[in-house]
Amino acid sequence: MAEARTRRRGGGGRAARIKVQEATTGNEAVGGGLSGGRYRPLMQVDIENIHNAALTVLERTGVSDHFPELLDLVLPKGAVMNEHNRLCFPRALIEDILAGAGNEFYVYARGEREGKDDMHCTAESVYFANSGTAVTTFDSETKSYRPSVLRDVYDFTRLVDRLENIHMLGDTVLATDVTDDLSHDMNTIYAMLAGSQKPACLTFRDRSHIPHAIRMFDLAQGGEGSFMKKPSVIFGGCPMVSPLRIGKENMEIMIDTAKLGLTVDLAVPPQAGATAPATLAGTLVQTVAETLACVAIVNLITPGCPICFAAWPFITDLRSGSFTGGSGEQALIAAAAVQMGNFYNLPTSVGAGMTDAKIPDAQYGLEKALTFTLAAHAGANRLCEFGGMIGSLMGCSFESMVIDDEAGGMILRSLRGIEVTDETMAVDIIHKCAIDPGHFLGNPHTLNYMTSEFIYPELMDRERTDTWENEGKTDLLDRARDKANSILDTHFPNYFGAADAQVREEFSIVMSTEDMARRG
Repeated sequence: MAEARTRRRGGGGRAARIKVQEATTGNEAVGGGLSGGRYRPLMQVDIENIHNAALTVLERTGVSDHFPELLDLVLPKGAVMNEHNRLCFPRALIEDILAGAGNEFYVYARGEREGKDDMHCTAESVYFANSGTAVTTFDSETKSYRPSVLRDVYDFTRLVDRLENIHMLGDTVLATDVTDDLSHDMNTIYAMLAGSQKPACLTFRDRSHIPHAIRMFDLAQGGEGSFMKKPSVIFGGCPMVSPLRIGKENMEIMIDTAKLGLTVDLAVPPQAGATAPATLAGTLVQTVAETLACVAIVNLITPGCPICFAAWPFITDLRSGSFTGGSGEQALIAAAAVQMGNFYNLPTSVGAGMTDAKIPDAQYGLEKALTFTLAAHAGANRLCEFGGMIGSLMGCSFESMVIDDEAGGMILRSLRGIEVTDETMAVDIIHKCAIDPGHFLGNPHTLNYMTSEFIYPELMDRERTDTWENEGKTDLLDRARDKANSILDTHFPNYFGAADAQVREEFSIVMSTEDMARRG
């Protein structure tokens, strides 16, 4: 009997199992837009207290570092100046704005992905999005960091183009080798749009770059005016500098985006104990107030203009003053910030997966899993900083990108939950299989649900220990490096297609088509 069990477990050997797996893997069990919101760290009374406290801050304390253009836009519509020369927003004004604020938006995919990979952003619909603009890229062979360059933007993007569980592109690393502001922004956009047709989010260094960017979006999307009809990119920045000050350059971009009626993407990232109170509740109050100030400004410019409630509270390790992106407190407060956005019925984004680990190790796995999972189950509309970020947002890793993609599938499966129906409870199947043959392998019910009920990770090792030993004792980093290289050595897209020549004629593109067609 034991011998028979051993033979059955072998199932024809690893090669046979891989063949079966290759025929059944895919993303049938999960996808972007699954509903979250089951995890609620705040009780209803907590939410109401934080909301009321934030409105008090906006009404009494307000924001500083305003400038004439902004005041001309908001003072005639109900904002006021207080005795400290700070811009304030009366409670009734905020409540009226929230009642009429846009609560959804679309970010469209391009080309063959259009329709299939569009993002419908509403409260509690969950997507994973890249961003971060890390200044370094991790070299897994030497376990060291080097300055990130423009080619890395393209390489990370074309890698993500082949990763199913990262739904939105971002400017994941900073092109430190392109120093002129306009050239930097246009080349970053080019590298991203050439590398993938997924929806995208990015930032600009100056408001004057927006018309140039829209021109490039049009060329990538099908011609003049095509972008405004179906926006495939959202953009913004950090218009608030905590505590309660306006960041002029990013605020100008926010103003121009709102005037165009495009989705305003932003991030409001105070640090507990440094640029916000040390208490998590106090940091939440300030973050909500700063984010609501942005919601108010956008809606006073263009009522109903879509905006992302992007409260991104960060945690400080008060022993050193350093930002810590992977702590338990970070996971908790990020989820609470998402819950506040859902309270307002606004699309949300939050930073997640910002591990402090310097390599993909046990610390990395723990911190990523904790922050990803709580944010997703809280119902974050977009989990940003999602793929590849390590070293407290200072670095990005190709290997980490593919690991995070695989983790994303597992987290999405937990998010989807368990469907309980007569068919899935399978009472008759249990009866039949229990009597004969005594197992469920090969039963039509099993085969029907094999791909829709389960996901099948490629990198996570589920083999027997002796198989692992015989096949080289590889670890997760080894397997991730192999997968990343298999994509980067073969996938060299340029989705501008025939429009590429025109793009190069109008803009100073640094990367040549020849360089893009080979591994950097």
